[in-house]
Amino acid sequence: MSHTHKDHGHTTKAASYKKEQVAKVAKLLSDYPIVGILNMENLPASALQQMRGKLRGKAEMFMTKRRLIKLALQEAEKSKKNLLQLDARLVGMPALLLTKENPFSIYKIIKKAKSPAYAKGGQIAPHDIIVKAGPTPFAPGPVIGELGKLGIKAGVDAGKIAIKEDKVIVKEGKPISAEVASQLMRLDIKPMEIGLDITAIYEAGTVYDKKVLDIDEDQFKANLAQAAVWARNLAFEAAYPVKEFMPDMIGKLHREAKAVGTEANILVAGVMPELLAKAQRQMMGVKETANIE
Repeated sequence: MSHTHKDHGHTTKAASYKKEQVAKVAKLLSDYPIVGILNMENLPASALQQMRGKLRGKAEMFMTKRRLIKLALQEAEKSKKNLLQLDARLVGMPALLLTKENPFSIYKIIKKAKSPAYAKGGQIAPHDIIVKAGPTPFAPGPVIGELGKLGIKAGVDAGKIAIKEDKVIVKEGKPISAEVASQLMRLDIKPMEIGLDITAIYEAGTVYDKKVLDIDEDQFKANLAQAAVWARNLAFEAAYPVKEFMPDMIGKLHREAKAVGTEANILVAGVMPELLAKAQRQMMGVKETANIE
């Protein structure tokens, strides 16, 4: 009987803890407008402490069991539309990132704090891992055959082994074998990153994955500049009356009107100087043709 009471007490305590955790996570999900999902797998404790410092005052991280996060998402979904979509992003060793900051700013902070690392056998490729064409430090030898087994075309150039063409050695999302990891290390290729891995961020009913959040700022600025040039050209060609372009557009229309007036010999004040100059040129042409002194 005592054993039964003990088990019942343990079950009751576990259920109570589960209920408290779910309630705590659900409250965090309710309190913060921006919710991110992190994958803490393969993250060293030192890197985690460093990131906590960088995010202090900007974001909060919370770890618990995946099943409890899912239950909390279901509860919070009642007041936050589409929040449950984050359930599909709970991978590896999931944790929550909670913030009131702009999600793109938070992603930028986390991305800048990452450092490259060699791959280990069994890890998942975060992106297509490419061995690029070019020289290697290796002298001719069995390395050529080892690379060939991995589908990498290599030969000898200037006394060293050289890779002949780019090769995707592991596709994004696929496991990295121990053999491939060993060769990548020999080639000094660091395809992995040490740091927080954001799988998605939720804001106001929309879930952004990492490919959306990972913005190349230089390229984005170049795209904006190009779009502005195209918009300006379109406005000019269509004579679209936009306030910002009006001074230049009025100048363009003025020049075109003068050209029409000059061609059609319209006697108005604004065109008279051009008409007189035109008449002078025509007179000089007649004089020269008729050989008039």
